Amino acid sequence: MKTVVLGASEKSNRYSNRAVKQLLENDMEVVAIGRKEGMIEGTKIITGYPTINDVHTITLYLNPENQKSYYDYIIQLKPQRVIFNPGTENDELKKMIAESGAKAIEACTLVLLSTGQY
Repeated sequence: MKTVVLGASEKSNRYSNRAVKQLLENDMEVVAIGRKEGMIEGTKIITGYPTINDVHTITLYLNPENQKSYYDYIIQLKPQRVIFNPGTENDELKKMIAESGAKAIEACTLVLLSTGQY
């Protein structure tokens, strides 16, 4: 199950960094996208709007204002679901995602992984 972590950071105290690590520990395929290139546990953080196929989940770690430049990109990736982690809730984007046929949920990726609900 391919997951895109949008808002990935090399900083180990960031939740996006912890999410990449936990996804990898759970044998998930991870694509990390951030503002700056870097590495998390051997996974390269890429920038921009790369072409990615077969995306199952996008997990957001961007505040609503920073999400705006990614609206079209998120829809274009055709994810099956988008997870709005705490602090990323955005009714405008949730509506767009629902209209595209994907599932938008407000949850914490780290909690979903630790409780086996991912």
